[in-house]
Amino acid sequence: MEPIGAISTASPDHVRGEGQPESPEPDGTMRKVGSEESGPAAWLNDAGTPAAGRMSGYLALCLILIALNLRTVFSSLGAILDEVAQDASVGAWAIPALTTVPVTCLGMVAPLAPALLRRLGSERTLLLCSFLLTAGLLLRGAPGLTALIAGSCICGLAIGVANVFMPVVVKARFPRKLGLMNGLYTAAICASAALGAGVTYPLFEASGSWNWALGVWAMPAMAAVLVLLPLAWRCGPEKERARHPVTRVWRSPVAWSVSALMALQAMMSFGIFAWLAPILRERGMDAATAGLTVAMSVLLQILGSLAAPVLAVRCREQHYLIGVVALLSGGGFALSACGPSELLWLWTAVLGLGQGSLTALALTLISLRTHDQQTASRLSGMAQCVGYGIGSSGTFVIGWTHGLTGNFTLAGLILLGIGAMAGGVGLVAGRNKVLA
Repeated sequence: MEPIGAISTASPDHVRGEGQPESPEPDGTMRKVGSEESGPAAWLNDAGTPAAGRMSGYLALCLILIALNLRTVFSSLGAILDEVAQDASVGAWAIPALTTVPVTCLGMVAPLAPALLRRLGSERTLLLCSFLLTAGLLLRGAPGLTALIAGSCICGLAIGVANVFMPVVVKARFPRKLGLMNGLYTAAICASAALGAGVTYPLFEASGSWNWALGVWAMPAMAAVLVLLPLAWRCGPEKERARHPVTRVWRSPVAWSVSALMALQAMMSFGIFAWLAPILRERGMDAATAGLTVAMSVLLQILGSLAAPVLAVRCREQHYLIGVVALLSGGGFALSACGPSELLWLWTAVLGLGQGSLTALALTLISLRTHDQQTASRLSGMAQCVGYGIGSSGTFVIGWTHGLTGNFTLAGLILLGIGAMAGGVGLVAGRNKVLA
């Protein structure tokens, strides 16, 4: 079995998943081609051998288990942020750092991911990410502010690399199921956020220790390591192969539009993970109810993240879809921050549907706007470097405006504006073009 990271010399036909394959015209638009599948994912064909079918199912399980650990780092801290802030060993200055630094690490490490792909292969790189994530989560649960910050940084670095690889692996190994697999792993990411938001505070109440409530999330990360280990053991670094001409993604308007959309959705997404529970608590909810409300909102993100990629791969263009979900996300956050408090459950539900769909669309565009795995890897690295590098400012802006005004009203209006900007960027990113 060739490693997932291998780069194929086959024709780079662009396959949109459940629909018919398409390939790029010279002007960047898409045209229909035959239904035959070729390239690095051929061994995962529906018509393949039983062994290939079992391996594809096992790989899908590994991706979902990894995705189930990619957001608990952020949502678990948000659920008990007030309790952490009240600890005498944690200074007030540390709270913005704890919510911002891990997200910044996502963007910092993203450009290094393609080099790891070439050196280790996808399976072993994902195993390394899962192992580092486990270590970071354990360290985060150790006593002391230094351990908390260091562990959060390690988690951010590990998640940053995994974020880049997930859409690349999906494109390479599931080209005829892009919508389904993008939806499944994005739903798993949302589920990880829901678990962190809904379970962490009860764990804190049961143990009386926020260190333990944060450190316990190393257990599911270790489970992902154990499940991925046999696949990584079997698959080594990719073999040297002839490469397609390098696409200069940093000079492409298409790549910049996808990266801008990723940045705007990340500003909202990580702002929600870090601050939605504190917003609800300030608006009158007790800690347990706020955690459950955030979990409900994130569970609705799962519904959006399952539906949006399937719709996206069936549409010739995605700009209208992006515009609608971006406004739902920004409007839901604004209403949660300053709308009528008796309808907070409704506002957080709207926010969940919008944000889950927007995140899934931003990730799915990485596959839809590229015609081969090599270009997808480069675009994924660029989009997530720019996206999470800028997106980390979302958590900082919310915290800063709250400190400045004493409430979250201004932050809600700012995120409404960011949602409107994401809808505008979607007019470009949603066009039916691929990187030349």
